Amino acid sequence: MKTDINSREDVALLVHRFYDRVREDKEIGHFFNETIKDWPAHLDKLTDFWESNLFYQQKYLGNPLLVHAEVDAKFKGAIDNYHFGIWLRHWIATLDSHFEGTVTEKAKQRARNMSVRMFFEIYEHRKLRQM
Repeated sequence: MKTDINSREDVALLVHRFYDRVREDKEIGHFFNETIKDWPAHLDKLTDFWESNLFYQQKYLGNPLLVHAEVDAKFKGAIDNYHFGIWLRHWIATLDSHFEGTVTEKAKQRARNMSVRMFFEIYEHRKLRQM
């Protein structure tokens, strides 16, 4: 029986299983595999991010919008909305595989909102790079 996301351990399970999927994906895995050098540190940072996001714990310190814009620049503007759709599909599938409940649904909605906001930020940074 699935339960809701209730703890940091649940968030860590989600993050680890999600990135297992993403790293193997033929269409988006290379963005992550060519960028992230220290996977344990990255997974810990993303666990902080999602724990902060879902439980209002102030653990994550960083600017994910800027980081993703920099990754897009590294790949010469190759990241598009299609890739965020794949990312979101993996996120929701991972959630559905392990959890159910109110916080799980919040994690889905936050990821939907985040994917739109990140792509918009990437697009805005592209315009600035062209100036």
